Amino acid sequence: MPYWTDKVALITGGSRGLGLAIAQALARAGARVVITARDQQRLSAAAAAISTSGRKCGWLPADLTQQDQVEALFAQVVSLHQRLDLLVNCAGRSSRGEVAATSADQFRELIDVNFLSTVRCTRVALPHLLQSRGHVVHIGSLAAKIASRYLGAYPASKFPLAAYAQQLRLELGPKGLHVLLVCPGPLRREDAGSRYAEQAASLPPETRLPGGGVKLKGIEPGWLAQKILLACQKRQPEVVVPARARLLFALAQLWPKLGDWIVERMTSS
Repeated sequence: MPYWTDKVALITGGSRGLGLAIAQALARAGARVVITARDQQRLSAAAAAISTSGRKCGWLPADLTQQDQVEALFAQVVSLHQRLDLLVNCAGRSSRGEVAATSADQFRELIDVNFLSTVRCTRVALPHLLQSRGHVVHIGSLAAKIASRYLGAYPASKFPLAAYAQQLRLELGPKGLHVLLVCPGPLRREDAGSRYAEQAASLPPETRLPGGGVKLKGIEPGWLAQKILLACQKRQPEVVVPARARLLFALAQLWPKLGDWIVERMTSS
């Protein structure tokens, strides 16, 4: 993709999963890539795996729940590369639990990681992205559009991304900023089915599965990464995978009871 040649991209949560896949795709397309996460050992290993003889992937550790570390992160990226063309807000995590048993502190913690960290990074990046007429990508989830059972605070931490993306599009789109919201179903991963064993111990067995047991095939991260880069080139506002989920979103808005019934059917064993 010649479009990405020498463009500067920062990917949060870039040491694993979809963030790592996006970083790899950008590096192959010729971009200057910097990844960030909290785990320095995992981060350095990911950067080494991405780097080639012709192009190196930079890495900078940061805790995105801390404003001073966010500001220092972006200052270092701009100091190194003199510009910023793409910010991918991919850092975040999921959860399992009954919503009635999920405390306000648990909601606050997940909202901080999944939403407020995106706000912190985006606000600091905006002057640079407006100057380059660049892109900001929010990695949401199907849960950014519709909630499901036994996901604890996760849907409430992802729903705000949809509103935030729309506000940014309306206010800053005319000034040159491209905003992309990505709402994927569960991704393929090695620990699928086991990573929530402890959190879901007292919940229905299907809640341990990706997406809380949603009846969808796992999405290959590399394929989704390419789709995201192409959507940026076309300056699309949204990517939903699978695309048919849009129908569920619409039905749930028009007929909430029908939407609830469909979600129950899609997530029950």
